[in-house]
Amino acid sequence: MGTEPEPRVFGNRWADAVGPGGAGAGRELCKCFDQGNVRPQRRIRFHSERQDITAPGWLRLLELVEEAAADQREVFKPLTDLTPDERLQIVTLPETITKLTAVKHFVLYGSNLVRIPSEIGAMVSLEEFSPYTSYRLHWFPYEIARCPKLRRSTVSTRAIYGNYKLRPPFPPLAPRSEKGTVDLTNLDPAVWGTAAIKSCSVCAQPVDVANLRQAWISLRVATDVVPLLVNACSDTCIEALPRSPENYVQGPHLGGPSVQQPPSGYAFR
Repeated sequence: MGTEPEPRVFGNRWADAVGPGGAGAGRELCKCFDQGNVRPQRRIRFHSERQDITAPGWLRLLELVEEAAADQREVFKPLTDLTPDERLQIVTLPETITKLTAVKHFVLYGSNLVRIPSEIGAMVSLEEFSPYTSYRLHWFPYEIARCPKLRRSTVSTRAIYGNYKLRPPFPPLAPRSEKGTVDLTNLDPAVWGTAAIKSCSVCAQPVDVANLRQAWISLRVATDVVPLLVNACSDTCIEALPRSPENYVQGPHLGGPSVQQPPSGYAFR
């Protein structure tokens, strides 16, 4: 008999990205896409959770951001320093991530996040973004496309809107005529996707509710094609958005089940 080949051993790339309690702890289940073969697909809404800024996990996260900014850390894995209960309390990130200008790799493996704030666009050194197995994170702010050095990402693509495997619908966005006189500093995340809109996603100029245009667009960001939420100040900024990749919804749109997507399970060449 011949010599048996040595079995290959694959290392766990995320072994040091899991906090106390293991990979399954510190996050909730999400049933947003549990529609099976239901046709027409039901209306999908944004997650409605608001961040509890008094929660111990949030307060500890603020401290970790300050520590990482102070020591000019290049790899930031904040969830590894939180207990499962504390990780469960985090549904977004603080605006102070603008201070993380030295971070090259941002690891959010197995998070309970439902949204990423637009301030991520200020992380000018970011090269790799890893929110892998963050199954409640279905979209990203357009501002992430501003990170000039971002080249690698690890995203659980089956959990994002419009993904090529399942083609779940995008949440509907309100047309400009229906926005009324809401306070852009205190928004309902279930309707707007965020709790506040301060500036245009495209040109970074201030935006007011009278001129606000929201739109979805699918673009390649680093390794993955992901759905991006745009909060624009004008039609000009909407028209300036890049072209979408082939086999995704082309151009900006308002979402909702009526948006026609390519067939699911497309086999890329």
